[in-house]
Amino acid sequence: MPNADSHRKHGLCPKCNRVMRYLGAATEAVPFWNRLGAFFRYPFHLDPLLVIAICTLVPLVLSANLIGLAISLVLFLALLKYTYAVINHTAEGHMRPPPLAVAFSGEGFAIALQQLLVFVLLGALIGAAGFVGGPLLAFVAMALVVLTLPASIMVLAMERSVGAAVNPLNLMTLISRIGWPYFLLYGYLVLLTLASGAAQEFALQHFDTWISLPLAGFLNSTFTLILFHMLGYLLFQYQEELGFASDLQETGLEAGEDAARNRGDRLDADLDMDLKDGNYDRAESLIKTALKQDPNSPLRLEQLYRLLSARGKHRELHRHSPQLLTWLADRHDAAGITELLDAIESVEPNFRLDDPELAVRCARCLYARGEYRKALMLLKEFHKRYPDSEQLAPAYLLAAQVMANGLAQWEKATAFLTFVQRRCTDHPLHRHVAGYLQQAARQEPLKEPRASFSLGD
Repeated sequence: MPNADSHRKHGLCPKCNRVMRYLGAATEAVPFWNRLGAFFRYPFHLDPLLVIAICTLVPLVLSANLIGLAISLVLFLALLKYTYAVINHTAEGHMRPPPLAVAFSGEGFAIALQQLLVFVLLGALIGAAGFVGGPLLAFVAMALVVLTLPASIMVLAMERSVGAAVNPLNLMTLISRIGWPYFLLYGYLVLLTLASGAAQEFALQHFDTWISLPLAGFLNSTFTLILFHMLGYLLFQYQEELGFASDLQETGLEAGEDAARNRGDRLDADLDMDLKDGNYDRAESLIKTALKQDPNSPLRLEQLYRLLSARGKHRELHRHSPQLLTWLADRHDAAGITELLDAIESVEPNFRLDDPELAVRCARCLYARGEYRKALMLLKEFHKRYPDSEQLAPAYLLAAQVMANGLAQWEKATAFLTFVQRRCTDHPLHRHVAGYLQQAARQEPLKEPRASFSLGD
């Protein structure tokens, strides 16, 4: 629901007023197989690049003593901690990496130690299987561990519990809720791991040590971040099945724009329900209320026009005619202007617009479509209704074109042109009147003046 409280994860059905279950962005998430390019671009933001550089390159320049070993271990744990922050950050709807400070803050190192303990327990499980059943059982156990390892990482990221991360029931439950996409992701992860290994081996074999070691470390860390980002996105995509709700945080909209969009979506949803339920009066009221807040909204004007036309409410069309005619003129919709004028004339036979500029704009649209009588109706007695308007010259030059080009009434066209020549001497269009009069005298179509690109002295 567009007007649901995403922070409280609460919303009420507008029809029955019952509390709804909040889904977050579960219905909007793009399947992970459609955004593989975004996964590979993920590590190349500034923050993850700095984390990779610090945690990968610094240990290479440290001395091989106890202090260097301790610092290298801390940096390894910081990198592991950052990868788990990537999972949680992505599962919460953040498609940009977490900040650099997350890797080196004092909190959260427990998750890295827990992951090391999980690896130890899984290794012990494989060893125990080999001890009990020999190499064959050890191989089966290893295959199961490898298959469920992504699920174990995701469970550990969510639960922060070693026991939950090695509990077969938890792992099978997560895999079953995600379904076949888990195995598709698993295939991608296998390919990603093989690609990472091949790239590192190529670097170690074809480059000097001082280049190959940093490059191999960089590649390993980069592929690890890609892998963990993919796992986090799988949690985000299947949040409904996994029992939590997250919203996409990077929408590209400012808070005000987001709120305006939500209000618009809410109104569209209400209108849709009211129209389907036959509550036309309420739908009309909603549109008019929206137009009070945004009188020039093309969407709301179109909705009002269509609803009033469908209901045959010609008096309401007449009451809103200035807004509706402006909208139709902006669209150059001569057919719509004609239909609206016909509806208005059924209740107001002598209808005249109070806006001279709008009258000329509508008349020009009608003239272009060949609705000559309608165009002349809008321009009728223009000099009496708007004697001081700047639109007087454009209006009567247009009337002359209608008479000459549309109706072949050259004498009336000449009368309009003569009026403009005599009364509108200060208007910029006055200098073209003489040419129009010559064309009318020869009974030629009144053409617009040719553009001139010559420069004056």
